[in-house]
Amino acid sequence: MKKRATALCGAAAVLAGLMTAVPADAKAGATTAERTTRSADAAKLTWKKCGTEDYPTLQCASLKVRLDHSNPYSERITIALSRIPHTSKTYQGPLLVNPGGPGGSGLTLAGFVASSLPKEVAAQYDVIGFDPRGVGDSKPALDCRPGHFAPVRPDSVPRTPALEKANLARAQAFAEECGKKYADVLPYIDTVSAVRDMDAIRRALGAKKINYFGYSYGTYLGAVYAKLYPERVRRLVLDSVVDPTGVWYDDNINQDYAFDSRHKAFMAWVAKYNATYKLGTDPDKIEAKWYAMRAALAKKPADGKVGASELEDTYLPGGYYNGYWPYLAEAFAAYVNDKNDDPLVEAYQNFAAVDAAGDNGYSIYAAVECRDAPWPRDWNEWRHDHWKVHRKAPFMTWSNAWYNAPCAFWPTDSLDPVDVANDSLPPALLFQATDDAATPYEGGVTVHHLLRDSSLVVEQDGGNHGITLAGNTCLDKHLATYLSTGNVPRSDGEADAVCEALPDPKPLTAQDDSAARGAKLHGLLGFRG
Repeated sequence: MKKRATALCGAAAVLAGLMTAVPADAKAGATTAERTTRSADAAKLTWKKCGTEDYPTLQCASLKVRLDHSNPYSERITIALSRIPHTSKTYQGPLLVNPGGPGGSGLTLAGFVASSLPKEVAAQYDVIGFDPRGVGDSKPALDCRPGHFAPVRPDSVPRTPALEKANLARAQAFAEECGKKYADVLPYIDTVSAVRDMDAIRRALGAKKINYFGYSYGTYLGAVYAKLYPERVRRLVLDSVVDPTGVWYDDNINQDYAFDSRHKAFMAWVAKYNATYKLGTDPDKIEAKWYAMRAALAKKPADGKVGASELEDTYLPGGYYNGYWPYLAEAFAAYVNDKNDDPLVEAYQNFAAVDAAGDNGYSIYAAVECRDAPWPRDWNEWRHDHWKVHRKAPFMTWSNAWYNAPCAFWPTDSLDPVDVANDSLPPALLFQATDDAATPYEGGVTVHHLLRDSSLVVEQDGGNHGITLAGNTCLDKHLATYLSTGNVPRSDGEADAVCEALPDPKPLTAQDDSAARGAKLHGLLGFRG
């Protein structure tokens, strides 16, 4: 397989480099505060109908948890929950699902997962969605700086001191506003606190153990839960796996290279369909046209909305899901060939414009990542590292840098990352695409080594992020078997099973059902997570 050699060569060094301590109660059991509040958290949930047209049987509830799980007298916050109840006589317990982020809302995901799994499998579980602390319908819901992404923003590439100053001012303002509005809350917006909430959900459900299914950042959330509460894990599914040894600064650097490669794959796809898009047959020359479009928009934003930074935001989703490529290619071709920027503005509105929910999601993204792990506080280090990466991978390096830059000014101290290495779990099932940009392949291999008895299912030549329940029947068969029986594939190789990727899309035509399902999933997962 294309990336196996690199992953295996680095595995020993990665495993040897895990030095972070885990909170003491990860091995000792519940803390005193947890034992004190257990009876309160175990209060019966009141489920009410909240069905939608797509998911008519969806139910909703809320749960009060401690803001500070180490303090039995801490104020309480509210976690919003959703559920698709089991309907089978065979009941396998709750299946908690998470779409990633951090900052993604999981309420609708419960309906999606329950409706996408085979009926006989979904019927055996209460599929439980939740909005992690600070997200969506949970209270308080953070919104540090409304309109932070309003267009037109400064060009992300700081080629002049003025551009760097403007982007730094935005990042610093976001961190300062978050500190002013949520000074009492920010120290408790982090992965470990969210994991404590998950265990409070387990208790409120009356379950001795949970089953868990997480995408993207949700894989790290699940791995940390498994580390702190290994005896409470029944089944564990991790799809598009975060590398826990790089949270979060190094992981973002690695993303920059991977997204640049994925952008080049998009250019090659456009070249393949020159008869449709008329942008040429040489991917390098097509990429040059894309950067020329970027330069033109930096000088004159389309409709006063889409400048250089907004263009990057618009094309970033194509790195997550190739189902968007036909729409992005049409907008690209219309701008270059016809001087028509209407499709580009429409693509920006569909894929990149940030609403209030997006502001909330970003606030939690920053709060969790900045708190979870140390970040450089010296901007000179950021500048040096990102110019070095930009020279090789210009597509989103600086865009990603500014997205994370509030962490250089964050008003709380950072915690240490959790060492998720675990030899106390039942077999876990991991899914990873070889060409995933958001969570590069090596992360899946690393976690496969760290979770003893886990199995790794690889989508060969797949470049999408979030690959199960998106139309690949081979992957979904492994998922359904595991959730039904607990059985995992086994092999002597690095991957325990290999599935071929779905073919790339074709230029816009009537989409088949699998494409529609993939688009729905990626709409729920969102981007930057």
